[in-house]
Amino acid sequence: MPNIKSAKKRLITNEKARVRNKGKITVLRSTEKSLREAVEASEMETAQKLLATVFNKLDKAVKAGIIHKNKSARKKSRLSALLKAKK
Repeated sequence: MPNIKSAKKRLITNEKARVRNKGKITVLRSTEKSLREAVEASEMETAQKLLATVFNKLDKAVKAGIIHKNKSARKKSRLSALLKAKK
């Protein structure tokens, strides 16, 4: 446990940010999973809509600093390729 006042405050702020980021990452992963399931089930219209949603969530995660921009680009590329290969 920190003794300095600013360190105590950082501990509290870091925990709040961790919880907030965890929620956003969970939503992102579940949306990505539903996209993969739609592709596996050959529901292309649903998958196309979900692809746009996943892209949007990835961009927002990058903007918020939750994930790195290259990770976002890699995920977008792989998901697009998955959808294209299944068509």
